[in-house]
Amino acid sequence: MEFELWYLIVVPVLFVAGWWFRGLDQRQREKEHEPATYYKGINLLLNDQPDKAIDAFIEVVRLDPETIELHHALGNLFSRRGEFDRAVRIHNHLLNREDLPEHERSLALFELGNDYLKAGIYDRAEDSFQRLLKEPEYHLDALRALLKIYCTEKEWEKAIDVANTLEKQAGENHQVEMGHFHCELAALAMRAKQYDQAREALQKALQVDRHSVRALIMLGNLAMLNNDPQTALLHWSKVETVSPDYLPLVMVPMAQAYEASGQHEQAMNLVHRALEDHSSVETLSIALDLIVKSEGELAAQKFLKEELVRHPTLWTYEKLAELRLKDHPQDSELQLLISLLKPYVSRPGRYRCSHCGFKAKGFQWLCPGCSSWGSYSPKREEES
Repeated sequence: MEFELWYLIVVPVLFVAGWWFRGLDQRQREKEHEPATYYKGINLLLNDQPDKAIDAFIEVVRLDPETIELHHALGNLFSRRGEFDRAVRIHNHLLNREDLPEHERSLALFELGNDYLKAGIYDRAEDSFQRLLKEPEYHLDALRALLKIYCTEKEWEKAIDVANTLEKQAGENHQVEMGHFHCELAALAMRAKQYDQAREALQKALQVDRHSVRALIMLGNLAMLNNDPQTALLHWSKVETVSPDYLPLVMVPMAQAYEASGQHEQAMNLVHRALEDHSSVETLSIALDLIVKSEGELAAQKFLKEELVRHPTLWTYEKLAELRLKDHPQDSELQLLISLLKPYVSRPGRYRCSHCGFKAKGFQWLCPGCSSWGSYSPKREEES
């Protein structure tokens, strides 16, 4: 009887002990296997095989869930590969750990904000970076990220506030950007026909950036909306003083404003000067219209011939052919020539960003590719 009782006690104890030693042995083998897997992941990463490296690091994290640095590395790898949902899960997992040191928590929050930003989830990205404003180590980086978010979301008032803060706290210069932010607010006001509010925003743009060509152009446009061509000409004429390269953007409206004011001679002088210094399709077009209107089609043909010698372009040649066709409507060769030229001259040239090379059909103040302000040349590629 005593033997049976001893047997019933010892057998379960031996079973538990065997199970524990087996688990200990397995854990020991996993610990020994962990460094090899870790180094394998690093080797794959150095050999530019991030996909296989991720698999190796996932295995290390499975073996040792407490590895904080590896969680960060894995999250960054997911983010670089565009798997933002997995990167978010990694960084959220770190944030939810109660034993996480405070500086590691801030880093995880910063990476989480970047994950949301890259994924286009701007409300959550904004929330993450707003929380980081209290952390001295990440305060300025959080402000820069918030500025990017507000520009993308077109929250110009908030963007102005953040840019002002960065100027004061980081010593950065954001005058050009803030000038554009005020111009964006003015554009919104003009679309809503709130002209006084638009004028006030444009004056603020010139206060923060006295070389804001955009503000001068928009003040001229605003004056024309109020049927005041003289004031418009006053603003547009300052463009040549501030930045002559941007004169092509206002040559056509300036010529039209002179015509509206009955100042035909000034309009012609302006256009001829523009053709000498800043020849473009728009300038040629307004010059041609003015010459046809004031001097007739023969004078226009003479003008186009001279322009072909100075600046030969398909557009000029096609317009000359069209005028000649009016004098010889039965000329089949001219008709064929015009039909061949039309597809090429009807396609407008493109504007190109000087920072990233992004091309756009129309002139842009903000590059859609790299989000740079004022990086587009006012001349099309073929005119530069």
